[in-house]
Amino acid sequence: MPSHAHHPTTEPRTESSGPRPASDDPLHREKSHLAASRTALRAMRADAEALNIADVTANWVNAEVLQGEIDARIKALADLSHTPLFFGRLDYLHAPGLDLAEGAAGENFYIGRRHVHDADGDPMVIDWRAPVSQPFYRASKKDPMDLKLRRRFGYTGGELTAYEDEHLTDPTEAARTSALLQSEIERPRVGPMRDIVATIQPEQDEIVRAGIGGSVCVQGAPGTGKTAVGLHRVAYLLYAHRERLARSGTLVIGPNRSFLHYIEQVLPALGELEVKQATVDDLVGHVEVRGTDETAAAMVKGDARMAEVLRRAVRSHITMPQEPCVVVRGSRRWRVPAYELEEIVGELRDREIRYGAAREALPQRIAHAVLVRMEQAGEAPDDRVQDAVARNAAVKAAVKAVWPPVDPAKLVLRLLGDAEFLAEQAEGILTPEEQKAILWTQPGSGKRAARSVKSAKWSAADAVLIDEAMDLVARTPSLGHVVLDEAQDLSPMQYRAVGRRCTTGSATILGDIAQGTTPWATNTWEEALTHLGKPGSAVEELTQGFRVPREVIAYASRLLPAIAPDLTEATSIRESAGDFEIRTVEAADLTAATLTACDDALTKEGSIGLIAAAARIPALRTALEAAGVSCLAPGEETSAEARLTLVPATLAKGLEYDYVVLDEPAAIVDGEPDERTGLRRLYVCLTRPVSGLTVVHAAALPDQLTGR
Repeated sequence: MPSHAHHPTTEPRTESSGPRPASDDPLHREKSHLAASRTALRAMRADAEALNIADVTANWVNAEVLQGEIDARIKALADLSHTPLFFGRLDYLHAPGLDLAEGAAGENFYIGRRHVHDADGDPMVIDWRAPVSQPFYRASKKDPMDLKLRRRFGYTGGELTAYEDEHLTDPTEAARTSALLQSEIERPRVGPMRDIVATIQPEQDEIVRAGIGGSVCVQGAPGTGKTAVGLHRVAYLLYAHRERLARSGTLVIGPNRSFLHYIEQVLPALGELEVKQATVDDLVGHVEVRGTDETAAAMVKGDARMAEVLRRAVRSHITMPQEPCVVVRGSRRWRVPAYELEEIVGELRDREIRYGAAREALPQRIAHAVLVRMEQAGEAPDDRVQDAVARNAAVKAAVKAVWPPVDPAKLVLRLLGDAEFLAEQAEGILTPEEQKAILWTQPGSGKRAARSVKSAKWSAADAVLIDEAMDLVARTPSLGHVVLDEAQDLSPMQYRAVGRRCTTGSATILGDIAQGTTPWATNTWEEALTHLGKPGSAVEELTQGFRVPREVIAYASRLLPAIAPDLTEATSIRESAGDFEIRTVEAADLTAATLTACDDALTKEGSIGLIAAAARIPALRTALEAAGVSCLAPGEETSAEARLTLVPATLAKGLEYDYVVLDEPAAIVDGEPDERTGLRRLYVCLTRPVSGLTVVHAAALPDQLTGR
């Protein structure tokens, strides 16, 4: 790659930085390289579109598969006009990968979201995931990583308008904070979540590039970019282990549909189109969820002890044989006595293999016992004879009698609807009070148990129990890598459901203990990782915030001693303190004051989130409509014409807005079943803004915020 001259400034240089001949202007040359790179990308896409597979496929199945791969390649090579093709440049002192003693001349590399090459195959843009790109994120004055220069580019509407240089080996140039980096972090948010590929920090990059062999848990304070880190880690692993993950699959699990919609464009922007997304409810959606649980019932159903109750319930169907199995073949009768059948059944039961797998193995074991007798009688049976015996009516009848099929949904239906059956399976595991809490019917209540799986009003927690029972019967297929976001809110049984999807793969677990807003939220990551089946996984803590302004995160952190005393308080690298205001009003004026705060926020650039307790949402929506202010629901994409989103506090987690108006904090706390959960919910809501926060309240603020 040809070497380019660079301007020695330590401040961002823009088009307005003064006249200079085009031939001697670094900005002009960089814009020329951008234009040439875009032309090369279009040529790469045209080459893909021109591929003719008519003569290289043996049949229509292969043709469909190959055409699908080509279509995905064409889509991945799309030139997104408002997405910078490259965002940085690295000038090496020596050619990477060569012995430095050779004195090889340095090279320049443009770092971007995807690889682009010219007609000769020479790289014009290097994928940010390539090893040669790593110093862009990790190099420093203390450890230059053989870089002479790191250049960052600034864009406006997809057009390259500025650059900023760091001369990492120049002792006269002081280390400093990148103004372009700050600008990119603070750029107004309109639309779905965007990637952070241009702003990844060293501690984030270490997690992103961690090997696929182990699982990683990221404890991240608000605004530390943990969600983005998880998504970029998926993109990196797909780059480094594409064939392996193409076979086994990848999955991103989020807390709700609104959240998934918000993040769904990040991976496609990085050229990754095949990663599936789901909620935990999607994973266990074997039945229609139409019911809800009281907190006490949900707590018991989500407890890890339910796994043993279900295991017992499944295996309660196994009964020891009381009669011999007599197989008739031609004129001969072959008898396997009951005691021998009991030994076969006992051996399969004690091996703790899946119920269904053992049931499939049982007829072959019985058939083998018959073949032993045939051989003892002088016959020479082969495998075909054994298979025939295994299909014999007498063998099938024996298997059905001692190891009948189990329908997981019907099993859970019986467990929750039959007090005696539940008591038998839960003896010594659940207390009588806990058993009573999860039973659908109580003596004297007048309620009846559901008659069928279809008519039952299953709850979300019930669906997780069915998923556990299904895995006890037949193993759940494992994916190559799973990303679990907002993981702190899951119950132990939900952790188990996720863990089943990556038993032979790895996982990236993302969350914040302080943002646990369910009564069953985990207390420690070690406990959560054990339930996931990944004990001993590395736990990394991100405490340096990039999103939440300094004053806002400091204010929200007043809640930490009450909600997560063991966590390190987050700091913010944001140089601007941010807009922060608390407005105290009379109760009668609360709604009007909240609308005024929204009007004030709308005079500024970017997205606005009006966050309120669920009970306050209808009144606020009515007031907004009466005032002629259009508002979106969470998950709906913001635009220049519609920038205000009305957000129930229960759906705020994981979302971010340039400006947040927070309505009546006390109502948010009171809307939860206990104070700790309420304060955690409030902590989530307080930490959604990127540029400013206005708190409007009539009721007294929680003591933890006022210092009382």
